[in-house]
Amino acid sequence: MNVKDFDYYLPEELIAQDPLEDRSSSRLMILDKKTGEIQHSIFKNIIEELHAGDCLVINNTKVIPARLYGAKVGTDAKIEVLLLKRKENNIWEVLVKPGKKAKVGTQISFGEGKLVGTVVDVVEEGNRLIQFSYEGIFEEVLDELGQMPLPPYITHQLKDKNRYQTVYAKYDGSAAAPTAGLHFTKELLEEIQAKGVTIASVTLHVGLGTFRPVKVENVLEHHMHSEFFMIEESEAKKINDAKAAGGRIISVGTTSCRTLESAADENGRLRATSGWTDIFIYPGYSFKIIDALITNFHLPQSTLLMLVSALAGREHILAAYEEAVKERYRFFSFGDAMLIQ
Repeated sequence: MNVKDFDYYLPEELIAQDPLEDRSSSRLMILDKKTGEIQHSIFKNIIEELHAGDCLVINNTKVIPARLYGAKVGTDAKIEVLLLKRKENNIWEVLVKPGKKAKVGTQISFGEGKLVGTVVDVVEEGNRLIQFSYEGIFEEVLDELGQMPLPPYITHQLKDKNRYQTVYAKYDGSAAAPTAGLHFTKELLEEIQAKGVTIASVTLHVGLGTFRPVKVENVLEHHMHSEFFMIEESEAKKINDAKAAGGRIISVGTTSCRTLESAADENGRLRATSGWTDIFIYPGYSFKIIDALITNFHLPQSTLLMLVSALAGREHILAAYEEAVKERYRFFSFGDAMLIQ
């Protein structure tokens, strides 16, 4: 399977740079995974596609303002730090730009010393381990000094931090938003529940590996990043009960999908669990638990495009993307949505 099999043409002006004022007013493409038939709608009308007894599975992770701009102590050289994974003792694994200025022992000051980081190690892929010192509560300091880590293809400044956050975000830990969830408003979720659809939550903290390009020609040689996930007992029960009663399991986003497929047994049953997953879903994969997927439009040659191709078939997906380009849909994180069912 060649990475070029997952390429498509995308004019740059179709990459959405700003979120819409009304989250649920984005467009919605509905794709029949069996026939490839396409319908066009508006996201708030997704309620018409959901049925009593279905279970909608959302990812309640919360994006942290993980991008920090600081200066090297003693030289004032500018350094950018991106928090990736929290370790112990106020140590984080981070990306540093420029890396050559961040040797072991280097101190970096943020917010005129409100936060100071010391590089304590260099690890795989050139990432650094930095130990932070500060007064007070780390999350509050980070909220004051940090910026949302928008993907590299978004060049506009985000005016409101909350627009890169789902309305149901709960647990801090993501370096990127689970963007399929950005289309939901609290009102729409209430309407969906009132229709008899169960809403279950899982947690997967999205890593920046989400944006890492596939650099190998043979897709099977690509190594996925690992991400932390968690499923609570009450939520596993909701999903299992819906499945047992014949309802559809509809994943909101590829992150919820990867969580469910990582945790389900061969019979499609879930148990409460937590851990790290590096599951890689590509065509040929047999889905154990999800029946349908709400998702955004993904980058060419990306692992996320491979995941949706596994669910609906590569030909159906590429035809749908060609149609989306023709119809001037908005692409990527702040873009429009697709329901594959």
